[in-house]
Amino acid sequence: MSTSVHNIGETLPARYYTDPAVFADELERFFCQSWICAGRADQISNVGDFFLREIGDESIIINRDNSGKVRAFYNVCRHRGTRICTAAEGKFSGRIQCPYHGWTYGLDGKLMGAPHMEDLPREDYPLNSVAADVWDGHLFITLNPTPAALASQLDDLPQKFANWRMQELRFYQRRRYDVKANWKLIIQNYNECLHCPVLHPKLSQLTDYLSGDNDTPHRGYIGGSMGFKSGVETMSLDGKLRRDYLPCLTDAQRREVRYYAVYPNLFLSLHPDYMMTHTLWPHAVDRTGIVCEWHFHPDEMAKPNFRADDAVEFWDLTNKEDWGISELSQAGIRSRAYKPGPYSPREGLPHAFDRMVLEREREAKERAGPSRDM
Repeated sequence: MSTSVHNIGETLPARYYTDPAVFADELERFFCQSWICAGRADQISNVGDFFLREIGDESIIINRDNSGKVRAFYNVCRHRGTRICTAAEGKFSGRIQCPYHGWTYGLDGKLMGAPHMEDLPREDYPLNSVAADVWDGHLFITLNPTPAALASQLDDLPQKFANWRMQELRFYQRRRYDVKANWKLIIQNYNECLHCPVLHPKLSQLTDYLSGDNDTPHRGYIGGSMGFKSGVETMSLDGKLRRDYLPCLTDAQRREVRYYAVYPNLFLSLHPDYMMTHTLWPHAVDRTGIVCEWHFHPDEMAKPNFRADDAVEFWDLTNKEDWGISELSQAGIRSRAYKPGPYSPREGLPHAFDRMVLEREREAKERAGPSRDM
């Protein structure tokens, strides 16, 4: 007698994780044409502060100009195309200068000087700009030359997370990871916890993997909440609260964690006493860089007895468990034996993510029109 498996759909075919052509297409569609989270606005708190972000082969300078405005530019000199900046972050001394022939730009990207080219119309040769915007302290950029407003991509997230007052939180520590897995496997792993009892023994001591509620999937994000077990107050090595709650949270919000994936590259983990973020930076079909940061309320950070390593070390351990299993997933999917497998009803979020990937692919093909075979 055969037994049917109650499921809501199947995982994606292997090519979505192993084919360089699929990866190149997704990199352009998701990471170049969409708004992506580049980091936090407090990374460039002062005039002249800058950092770089790489998207595929593109290098982008993100800085704060003399008026205090956030700016973003292609890291490409308008003279002979030389890459201008090589430092990952730093501070410009009032100008941006190419190291090749000394073309010099203002912090607003305007060309200020071009040696031996006195008759050059400088207004015609500014740095190539990139759209930049800020949501609640999170800094977004897009390489799309005619983007829709960031607000349209965020949908209702600004209202949903208003009580965390994320703009007020300040950077504490950063960890970088290089994961040998496709970027989509990392998003799928983040959005389900059926693996938690097996993979995350420390985490499973703090939260019930079947607790909480998932939001209805949106076009721009997926996510939900998870409640603490009895006696647990926050996600840390021992679950004990060593910092005050974030100021504006409700009683219910103090008893849970919110985990949201904001497409295509931001993970928001909102805790009662801090915020953790991950940003994903795909390097190849089977390799993804991840930047993880912890952010706390400045009033807490100013206290002489402020401690936060309990949260950082807990999540560093959990991160490494997730990255390791994602690499094993990548390795298995490369096998000729791999075939799409069934999702359970409790894996609705990763399945919704898959549906979104396929829908965006279909829309792109429709915009491109019928292909012509020669």
